Amino acid sequence: QVQLVESGGGLVQAGGSLRLSCAASGRTFSNYGMGWFRQAPGKEREFVSAINWSGGSTYYADSVKGRFTISRANAKNTVYLQMNSLKPEDTAVYYCAAEFHGLGSKENFKYDYWGQGTQVTVSS
Repeated sequence: QVQLVESGGGLVQAGGSLRLSCAASGRTFSNYGMGWFRQAPGKEREFVSAINWSGGSTYYADSVKGRFTISRANAKNTVYLQMNSLKPEDTAVYYCAAEFHGLGSKENFKYDYWGQGTQVTVSS
């Protein structure tokens, strides 16, 4: 089992920044590819970003490319999502997820473990 706990969400004005963290425990963190997904009210959960086990490969949804940066610190069992130039349409609950031996997948069904989510609200 892998436990994932997200933090860093909150309320920010458009154009502002937030840094989300996801702390993992329970298994060897470096065995897992990590992803960030988000779900806005009334919408399906969508892919935001992913990173492979080493941090050498990263992937982004077109809607966040150039504004968000994913990174990981395997020594700290933590994955981060730096979010800059936030827009009201970025408002959602953000979830991190872990995929065993993952290379950084965009498909949510490939992930084995999920966190409980953290709310991000961007005001206009």
